[in-house]
Amino acid sequence: MTQSALLEIATETTNAAKSRHSGPIAGKHLSIRTGFKAISFKHAMFDGMMDPLVMVDHYLMGEPTFGAHPHAGMSAVTVLFEDSCGAFNNRDSLGNDINLEAGDLYWLKAGSGAVHDEKPLNGALAHGLQMFVNLPAHMKHDDPEALHVQASEMPVIERDGAKVRLVLGESNGVTGAISPALPMTILDAKIDAGGHFEHEVAQGHSQWILAVDEPVEVTVGSQPSTLPAGEALAISARQNSVTLTLRARAESHAVIVTGEPIAEPFVQRGPFVMNTEAEIAEIEAAYRAGRLGELS
Repeated sequence: MTQSALLEIATETTNAAKSRHSGPIAGKHLSIRTGFKAISFKHAMFDGMMDPLVMVDHYLMGEPTFGAHPHAGMSAVTVLFEDSCGAFNNRDSLGNDINLEAGDLYWLKAGSGAVHDEKPLNGALAHGLQMFVNLPAHMKHDDPEALHVQASEMPVIERDGAKVRLVLGESNGVTGAISPALPMTILDAKIDAGGHFEHEVAQGHSQWILAVDEPVEVTVGSQPSTLPAGEALAISARQNSVTLTLRARAESHAVIVTGEPIAEPFVQRGPFVMNTEAEIAEIEAAYRAGRLGELS
């Protein structure tokens, strides 16, 4: 979680029925003290097309930065890339105390509220994505739950000069771990020069693509677009399924996130994502009163 996330207040309504394309978007650079650097992407940058994502930080973290903090009304999702070094400790008020390793996923569905802390242990350097994923109104008061998927448990799809880790969801007839919230697929793709990867996007799912280190060509249906290194684009949901293709001229690393849009107005205040200002005030009061739990 980032300092910018803790300060931001935003409201957004999305429309999943009409397919739109954001074009490449450059994230905002963020640096906190000496141990955290990120490129941050927020929902407002993508005009609703990022739904159900609220924000994504592409980050490097080499020392504890944020301390224990609450979440409610959303899921906090950590994806570590394979070049992370050392252990990334994840604790929460559900009683989990897990050292994530390179390539792992941790999904905290905060729901009605949870307290969370994550930090690299001595000498570790975490490289990956931190995502805030919205929850629909009928899930915002669910009991919190968590999912840890180790890298060794993730299927790998290798074809056409691409090696793709199925971090979550389904692709090319292969099924990995399933989200504890809404349907979502996360693909961590390494593509050789001249290679390509195709993913059939489920009916009604939006798409968010990040070029991690080199440009990639993104084609949805028959619409190609060059995505520069370090930038992201979003494509709103279509009523029918569609093929998403990534092509690389040089060896590239990219991430694909597809999910079912929520299409509800929401209010974000830092680590809380609720449907109204009144609900935000209620959850803030609950946190101050200690009702969101504590770390053991």
